[in-house]
Amino acid sequence: MTILVVLFCIVLLVLLITWGKINSFLAFLIVSLLAGWLLGVPPNKIVHSVQQGVGDTLGSLVIVICLGAMLGKLVAESGAAQVIAESLKKIFGEKYIQWPLMITGFIVGLPMFFDVSFVLMVPLVFSVVYKYKLPAVYIGIPLMAAISVTHGFLPPHPAPVALVAQFHANMGFTLLYGIIIAIPTIIIAGPVFATTLKNIKSTPLQTFLPEEIPDEKLPKFFNSFFTALLPVVLILLFTLITFMDIRNQHLLDIISFYSNPNVVMLVSLAVATYTLGLRQGRGMKEIMEHYGNSVKDIAMILLIIAGAGALKQVFIDSGVSKGIAEHLQSLSMSPLILGWLVAAIIRVCVGSATVAGLTTASMIAPLIISTHANPNLMVLSVGAGSLMFSHVNDGGFWLFKEYFNITVKETFLSWSLMETIVSVMGLGGALILNAIL
Repeated sequence: MTILVVLFCIVLLVLLITWGKINSFLAFLIVSLLAGWLLGVPPNKIVHSVQQGVGDTLGSLVIVICLGAMLGKLVAESGAAQVIAESLKKIFGEKYIQWPLMITGFIVGLPMFFDVSFVLMVPLVFSVVYKYKLPAVYIGIPLMAAISVTHGFLPPHPAPVALVAQFHANMGFTLLYGIIIAIPTIIIAGPVFATTLKNIKSTPLQTFLPEEIPDEKLPKFFNSFFTALLPVVLILLFTLITFMDIRNQHLLDIISFYSNPNVVMLVSLAVATYTLGLRQGRGMKEIMEHYGNSVKDIAMILLIIAGAGALKQVFIDSGVSKGIAEHLQSLSMSPLILGWLVAAIIRVCVGSATVAGLTTASMIAPLIISTHANPNLMVLSVGAGSLMFSHVNDGGFWLFKEYFNITVKETFLSWSLMETIVSVMGLGGALILNAIL
């Protein structure tokens, strides 16, 4: 009955948005309240769940998304995006332009949360798209596949790290096996799958649409790349520092502060304000106008993501994920497949990859001892399952839809199918390695 209620709510949400033409944020609020009532959440707690979901989601994302939009706007308006796009084309050629973006996405995605990676990399995708008139979804999907794989499969992301601890796996072997599986997965879910998406027409956010700037007024090559990728460089640097044997608590506290994505983005924006703004002859008033316009452009995106967070929290508070996991635990099958299946179903119902992975871990952990399953591969199987078929109850679905400005149907055909390919390929890779090892 619980699964039927969840499915009903998801279908209703899609119908309200597509057929009913209701604003996505309002549709989320309506369905979230209805879902809480149908799933038996006490009436006095339904609104609390909605508020908590909105607050938790925006609390972790709003600063990064707003600062990322400001940085992306300045990169576009200054001509840095134009310089980056032309440089990538010269190095790789227009035919293979997806590959450097995909590789960059993989490197960027290793130390960063998914949402941060998304916001940082989207302006680079759009700069290539606008400059060379290429299909946005076709160019963007390979990079998104790379970021998604790192989020679900590889430490030091929160869910894989937590799974390693709960399954008593080896961090090094998990990372090694994860990279082995990640490479073919990203290629299949990225450039190969993207060839089917060339006909999806997309007009990405106007905030990242740069005007053509004469060559003599463009920023220099190093300045453009350095400023656009400074957040990535800083986070990678601080991630490497955390592996050093530092015992001074005061120094550790300082590193922890400056490695926070919000602080990194603020520092990067301050640097960009000078290198791509003041240094290029722009006044502070003009720069701040760009920043203000960029936030206006993404205001509705923030509300839609908040709505997805509200629905996710209602599902979590109702006990949906735990009930599904306990029911599936009794099935007789390979522990790797079972771990993937439990995580996949929770992911589809709840929407959060992290919640799906951690909920599954508590149910599957005892089976590792009794079945002698490889704990490192179990981490990867559960991680792959937690990425299965992202749809309307996942904030990532709406990030992709709104940034790329496509329909719900087109988001299903591109984003959701890409996530499904990543999930299935991840399980297949784990099973192949299990047969070899």
